[in-house]
Amino acid sequence: MRIKDIEKRLSAVPLFKELEAEEISHIVKIAQTRAYKQKLYVFMQDDPLDRVFFIHSGKIKIYKTDSSGREQIVSVLEAGEMFPHAGFFRQGIYPAHAEVMEEAQLIVIPIDQFEKLLLSYPELCIKLFKVLGERIVDLQNRLEAQILHNTYEQIILLLLRLCKTNGVKSDDLYKITTHFTNRELANMIGTSRETVSRTVNHLKKKGYLETDEEGFFLINRDVLKQEVL
Repeated sequence: MRIKDIEKRLSAVPLFKELEAEEISHIVKIAQTRAYKQKLYVFMQDDPLDRVFFIHSGKIKIYKTDSSGREQIVSVLEAGEMFPHAGFFRQGIYPAHAEVMEEAQLIVIPIDQFEKLLLSYPELCIKLFKVLGERIVDLQNRLEAQILHNTYEQIILLLLRLCKTNGVKSDDLYKITTHFTNRELANMIGTSRETVSRTVNHLKKKGYLETDEEGFFLINRDVLKQEVL
């Protein structure tokens, strides 16, 4: 991967959106690149947390497992996103598994080198904390969705979130560009596959959601929003 490609990709990452080109260049100097094939793990839950990753291409599934091996999907990340989100500002272990869903090229930044960079350029800290504040608000909204809404509404809010994170607008519809099974959707909010299946079928009957010939969800986001107002 060329240096120009790394600069362009990191400049588009939300965490670095406040940075100037010169500031980005300092980060590029400590960045490495890695290629991962499908089904490989970038890291596993409880591995030592020593690097943060940025997706240049491909898709990464982030999920946790409990003591019984049950899986809960946290998110499916695409080009332009970083993981783990709080990686630069915590110590210890990776909080989840990161598995490659589609062959990926990743930009890797060692945390220890990034910390030295922040000490040399403290103004970077202020800009990064502004962006992290936006992340915290998003996490608060997701927590409130679980507390304040019933399961039907949580599924709708999940679909609306996927329109934003994994969707591409086409006319009046949003195409979810990742194949999600009902089981995977259920794992994202801690409900059953059967409940998701019933809800999806109900939304299809109401005309809020459909699938194309390849099995991708097509969602009428504006109409679907009315279900949770």
